[in-house]
Amino acid sequence: MALVGAGTGLWIADRSRDPQPRSLTGAIATREAARSRSGRVVHRQLRASPRTIDLGGQLVSTWAFADQVPGSEIRVNVGDELRVNLLNDLPRPTSVHWHGLALRNDMDGVPSVTMAPVAAGDSFAYSFVVPDAGTYWFHPHVGVQLDTGLYAPLIVEDPDEDAPYEADVTLVLDDWTDGLGDAPDDILARSRADGMSLTSSTMGSESPPGMEGMAGMDASGATTTGSTSGVVNAAQPLGSDTGDVSYPAHLINGRLPSDPFVVSSRVGQRLRVRLINAGADTAYRVAIGGHRLTVTHSDGFPVEPVTVDAVMLGMGERYDLLVEAGDGVFPIVAVAEGKDDPSAVALLRTASGSTPPPQVRPAELTGRLLSYADLQPTQAVMLRTDTPDRQMQVRLQMVDGGRAWTLNGRAYPDYAALPVSQGERVRLTLINETMMFHPMHLHGHTFALSAVNGAAARGPRKDTVNVLPMQSVSIDLDADNPGQWLLHCHNAYHGEQGMMTVMSYEV
Repeated sequence: MALVGAGTGLWIADRSRDPQPRSLTGAIATREAARSRSGRVVHRQLRASPRTIDLGGQLVSTWAFADQVPGSEIRVNVGDELRVNLLNDLPRPTSVHWHGLALRNDMDGVPSVTMAPVAAGDSFAYSFVVPDAGTYWFHPHVGVQLDTGLYAPLIVEDPDEDAPYEADVTLVLDDWTDGLGDAPDDILARSRADGMSLTSSTMGSESPPGMEGMAGMDASGATTTGSTSGVVNAAQPLGSDTGDVSYPAHLINGRLPSDPFVVSSRVGQRLRVRLINAGADTAYRVAIGGHRLTVTHSDGFPVEPVTVDAVMLGMGERYDLLVEAGDGVFPIVAVAEGKDDPSAVALLRTASGSTPPPQVRPAELTGRLLSYADLQPTQAVMLRTDTPDRQMQVRLQMVDGGRAWTLNGRAYPDYAALPVSQGERVRLTLINETMMFHPMHLHGHTFALSAVNGAAARGPRKDTVNVLPMQSVSIDLDADNPGQWLLHCHNAYHGEQGMMTVMSYEV
């Protein structure tokens, strides 16, 4: 193997693996040609480069796609052909992964799996048909570049949708260290050297202020009580250890709580709020003071509406909400779940009034929290009930004191591929044998959540799912998008320390 670039957190080029086997190129092209097309072509340009970014009164040096974080939103219609020219002005190779899209495999942006990385000073033209409406986003898949400012929303609209809202708002959540604290590459290097010593011994051992004694549900929807270290319970719905990195700041749409992003609305206006967790190591509990949240979509796909007080997003997850704006100024708060970090705060404003303090904790944070058990797909996107043609287990493991994280005992790039064949119904059972939760993301497909700890689930369509400590999740998918597809933990540091593998179509 050879390292591309210099320093830590870089793409490891495994020359023994063809980034795209020729035997699959024909199947990929055939699948792309069969996609439904709108006839419209959308052109965009991305320039990845070092930038100085204003986070709201605080200037930081980072890498970004524009002079703002997040980068400029790309909004297209389902069936459009999206052509994006990436210019790499960074000192290292990079790529763009289109998170959540079941697009053509050779445009998925994963070095050593689907394509070579885009070298420093070079460019690459991404081109693909956008297959599904929903809330998506894009980011690099090289090292821990995700933990810089290189990310932006991708919103795919359905022109035929009967929209029950009057305004559309995207809120991107992010944990921030670049330019304020340690550089992501330095964090990764220390993590590889020191392992779990990076994690505070008290992280997650106490509830955040104002959240003590919270009632809640585990992943199966059962009410839980008490507090056992490492085990999921009401006060710790993701377990007691929720991350390896303590961040100096958390952002909503690139803004610090001291100068928050403001959603300007009017009383009674119905808002579609699209939440995206672009964090590298942080799950967020999100609530809007004085409002309830009606969840309508999970990872881009519609669900039967369910109304809650708060939602939890693992890294890479998205939820769409319907909110009817009240009269006044209301905090939108994203708590870094299980961490003692400061929260991310934005505002919903419909009238004049005083701005809540950055430390505000709306009561809704301790109210009804969305559970996977609450989610049921709409009839239009429900996966048909079929007996799996192929079943496989994927064991999530930690080794060497947290210096490495493995899937089925192997650390990427030393993976054993998960074989599938075109047209199969596949069931993957993700078994977490560690004391941390892992948001597992499968590229190129949406799956139905079919079981949690062996108990049948209601089948919401997702591409990223939180697998809780010492628990299991089964996901069903149709193998209908040929290629090689990454399956990995969306904790950027766990992925770079080995928790990645490949689901590979047989030819």
